[in-house]
Amino acid sequence: MFPLAQLLVALIIFVARVVDVSLATFRHAMIVRGRKAYALVVAFVESLIWIYAVSRVLSDLTEPVTALAFAAGFACGTWVGITIEDMLKIGEQVVRIFSAQGDSVSAALRDVGYRVTLFEGSGRDGPVQLLFTQVKRRDVRKVNDLARSIDPSCYLVIDDIRFASTGVHQIRT
Repeated sequence: MFPLAQLLVALIIFVARVVDVSLATFRHAMIVRGRKAYALVVAFVESLIWIYAVSRVLSDLTEPVTALAFAAGFACGTWVGITIEDMLKIGEQVVRIFSAQGDSVSAALRDVGYRVTLFEGSGRDGPVQLLFTQVKRRDVRKVNDLARSIDPSCYLVIDDIRFASTGVHQIRT
């Protein structure tokens, strides 16, 4: 079928693409969060790997296994990159909680150390309280679980934060 040497080249191309596309996904996350230095370094390494992988595929266009390895590496790299970025949970997020029990939810969040701002509002079904808190991405699940343990029907909206400013000093997230 395919010679062992060609399969080895295809495997190398596949691995190179998984790594380079994973780095591209991570680089994109760094760009969105304003982390220029990280994005610069990752882009350099990513492009070196990409050049290698492309040159291997283009050196022999008659072998379909290398083109398939290139495409499969791209697809798997996308998945791996998203998974890694999700595991690292870099940055901060704002969690907005809409709850009829906002006083209790805010007290519980403050008890465990979160800063919370509470607003009164009027929702579709009557009075509601809106809570804002800024947390590290890795803490969003804790905030969600705590809020839902008090008010299972609360509504949460979670947004990424590129940067926050206290008015005097900028806080990079």
